[in-house]
Formats: sequence, structure tokens, C-alpha cells
Amino acid sequence: MNVNGKAYRSIWLASDGWSVEVIDQTRLPHEFVAARLTSLEEAAEAIRTMVVRGAPLIGATAAYGLCLALREDPSDDSLRAAAGRLIDTRPTAVNLTWAVRRVQDAVMPLPEGQRIEAAYECAAEICDEDVRTNQAIGRHGLTLLRDHWEHRRQHDRLNILTHCNAGWLATVDWGTALAPVYLAHDHGMPVHVWVDETRPRNQGASLTAWELLQHGISHTVIVDNAGGHLMQRNLVDCCLVGTDRTTAAGDVCNKIGTYLKALAARDNNVPFYVALPGSTIDWSIGKGTAGIEIEQRDVAEVTGIAGLTARGEVERIQLGPAASPAANYAFDITPAHLVTSFITERGICPAGREGLASLYPEHAGVDVGEAR
Repeated sequence: MNVNGKAYRSIWLASDGWSVEVIDQTRLPHEFVAARLTSLEEAAEAIRTMVVRGAPLIGATAAYGLCLALREDPSDDSLRAAAGRLIDTRPTAVNLTWAVRRVQDAVMPLPEGQRIEAAYECAAEICDEDVRTNQAIGRHGLTLLRDHWEHRRQHDRLNILTHCNAGWLATVDWGTALAPVYLAHDHGMPVHVWVDETRPRNQGASLTAWELLQHGISHTVIVDNAGGHLMQRNLVDCCLVGTDRTTAAGDVCNKIGTYLKALAARDNNVPFYVALPGSTIDWSIGKGTAGIEIEQRDVAEVTGIAGLTARGEVERIQLGPAASPAANYAFDITPAHLVTSFITERGICPAGREGLASLYPEHAGVDVGEAR
């Protein structure tokens, strides 16, 4: 995607051919800066501190984190330790474990002298596949947006509500939920995006709005609690969100607040779509969601906020009483029955076990427990 007219991915190899550069998302939207990762620990910290975030990008960063670890020590013990270190950084997003295991499986059978090159090749494949996957999600999602626009031509625009950030900053490129929006805009459709601010880290206000602004897409930032009001007033044609993990039964784990949007959408007969790559489906979890660990992050994200001052400096301030306790649940779970359809790289399907199995028949016979 473009930043000030220049094409970028969210992660790339530096000019030295081995270190990794990523867009530091903690500095957006006020400053566009690349961070250089040169070690396993730097990659792990970039994931933990949300310098990079979004399930597909976390996976890609973890894959390169293993490459950096193998440069230091290509032994079996080092590889296992590095994998564990990376997986522990963010427990909810399934792509993280998926990418780490993929690199592990690729290099473990090889002699130590061949592992570094093989790991870099695997990480590059993960990145390139993510781009192709998201482009395919965009093409399939575009058909839905076209259908909605055909029914809304008496209006001046197609209104889409999104939550958190599921654009190209959350992936290697294009994004999941925003990929159809980018394509719709590029095809001349008058799309407008209602952007939830997405407290407490404000990924919507900081990242989604910045992305859409860079691409020239009409959008409006709203407080998280405004979505239901907009739906009641017929100002939302559809909701379109991403997911960090989706169970084999179709239950969706996404940024906290997604569930409330789905409830409001159901009450107002607004279609609620979830865009996801196959790598985000956790086939080990069937009925029930007890197997999903909901990340609880530092309460400082709730009790404070950072912003740009009139002096042009980014500062962090305390919002409430310093002595008041707080809780910071990072994700919630939207049951499959509240989701209208899934948009995947393989097509569109009803939300649920049968729908997912129709697109991913290789997993249809997986024996999953009630919840594990």
C-alpha cells in the first residue's frame, strides 16, 4: 500500500539482507518510522509491545524472529527455546503459533548449516502468501460490497462500519477487512467507513484512519459506543471486521468491543461480516471457546492515553484517579450465530462449522473436542 505516494509493506528485509524492518505502529499516526529488528529478543519485544500487531503480521514477524534466533544459534535447543519465547508474547492470535510451527517444521529436519537460509526462505513465503491471501479476500469481499451498493444507489455512498484495525498495517499488505474496501474504492465505488476509535489502544483512530487517509478513502472516526446509534438511523449498510482467532465452529475472537457491535447489528438487521485467512482458523477448538486464552494487557492502557499536544509533542496523560483499579481485556468472542458470513481467501461462506468445512474440506474431518 502507499504512504505519501511510496509503496510499502508492513515488514521487509533491510538492505543488509538479514535484519528485519517494520513500521513502528506505536508511533502512528503522528510519526511514520521504521524499527529495525536484529535479534530474537527485539522481535519478541516488537510483538509484545505492539510495535507490530494484527494476527497475520504478528505471525510474519515471529517467522523472521526465528530467523534471527537461528543466526545466533542454529541448534535444536535454541530453535525450541526461540519458538516458545515468541509464542508466549501474545497468547490469543493463532497466526503466531501457526507461523512459528511452520518455520520449525521447515528447518528442524535440516543440518544446522542449512537452517538459517531455509528459515529466511520460509519466512519470505509466509509474507508473500499473506499478500496473495489478502488480495483474494479483497476480491471476494468486493462482490458483497457491490451487492450492497446495487441496493443503495438512491444514496450517495456505501457506509461500512469497522472495529479496530484490520487493514494492511495488521497484515503484510492489503489487510483482511479493509482489503474489500480498498478494492471498492479503486473500482470507483463511493465507500465511506465509520471508524471505531477502539479503546483502549485506539487502533481505529490511530491506524485505520491513518491508512484510509493515505489511500484517499472517505471515513469518519467515531467513539466506540456510537455504532448502535448509527445503525438505528440507517447509516450503516454493513459491518466488516477481522479476527485474531476463529474456532472450527465459527466463533470469532476479535478486539474487545466486537461482540457489542455484532449484537447491535443483529438488532438492526445490519449484515455483520468477518474477513479472515485460513491461517486464523483454530481447527483444534470445536464447540465452545474455553480453549481461547483472552489476553489481559497492562491496565495502564486503560487508565492513560497518549496524544499530540498543541506544542507538537506526543505525551501520555492519566485519565482517571490513579488509585482506581482497572481491567484490560484485549479481546472478546462473537458467537457464530451473530455473524452473517465469513470472507476468506477461498470464498464466502455462512458462519459455522459447515460453512468453514465447505471451503476447507481438508479440515472437515478433524476431530475436535467440545472445548480444549
